[in-house]
Amino acid sequence: MSEIRENFTTYIQNLQNKICSALENVDGKQTFREDPWERDGGGGGRTRVIEKGDVFEKGGVNISTVHGELPDPIKNHFNVKEGWFWAGGLSLVIHPLSPMVPTVHANFRYFELYEDENMQSRTDGWFGGGADLTPYYLWDDDAKHFHSVLKDACDKHGEDLYPAFKKQCDEYFYNSHRGEARGVGGLFFDYLRPDDKRSLHQWQQFTEDAGDAFIEAYLPIVKRRMDEPFDENQKYWQEIRRGRYVEFNLIHDRGTLFGLKTNGRIESIFMSLPPTVRWDYDFQPAAGSREEAVLNILKNPKEWV
Repeated sequence: MSEIRENFTTYIQNLQNKICSALENVDGKQTFREDPWERDGGGGGRTRVIEKGDVFEKGGVNISTVHGELPDPIKNHFNVKEGWFWAGGLSLVIHPLSPMVPTVHANFRYFELYEDENMQSRTDGWFGGGADLTPYYLWDDDAKHFHSVLKDACDKHGEDLYPAFKKQCDEYFYNSHRGEARGVGGLFFDYLRPDDKRSLHQWQQFTEDAGDAFIEAYLPIVKRRMDEPFDENQKYWQEIRRGRYVEFNLIHDRGTLFGLKTNGRIESIFMSLPPTVRWDYDFQPAAGSREEAVLNILKNPKEWV
């Protein structure tokens, strides 16, 4: 195993432990169920899910390290005739019970390609990941906090990174069929290969710093909003917006599609889906409402810091 693969595997294992402990402490009722699994064809993972908590209605913090021969659709995507891969990463989605607390997603991953099944000689390798926030009711201070913490993590590695990766996030987490963003963004980066500015090891450090920033970016928002009162109509709006979340994950999300095309574990892949969701026909929020205000932001992404 390459040094980067080995170190990153240890990193995501430790990060999973830290994030799960922090979320359990906030919820106060439920703990994560751990579900180790093995993948037919090579590798496996450790799925952790929390459900029916006082704060978190459903959430998952998953890690996996999988390897094997690339399926034909992925070979075509990478434009290779023969190819083997190793992919390791952490992926999480947290769906709070209260519509006043935003849903959050994050992913931090590393991918390697090889010419033969021994997987010793790397032909390509890159990092990817990011984090994004999906509020149902928006306080500007929450979005500013989330973006500020992520920007600080980026700025340690160059002030060019946050503007680029914030823009990529706005463009990626976008339901083009709806003409609206999934949420208020954050960071999205992919295919971080060695270039004239940064080595692969430096991209690794950047990715790990972004991962380490997640708890500070998200949990203060949860603690500020978890005791806000809400009613049935506001819960209904949350479920309407969760429908848009499902649409993105099943239509556009690269990680979901990669997992399905590489014989991934279905329960772990669909962990990202919320427990209750609605698709009302032609639902429109009331004019001048807080719901409409959120929708207007999603149709016109803005700068938060």
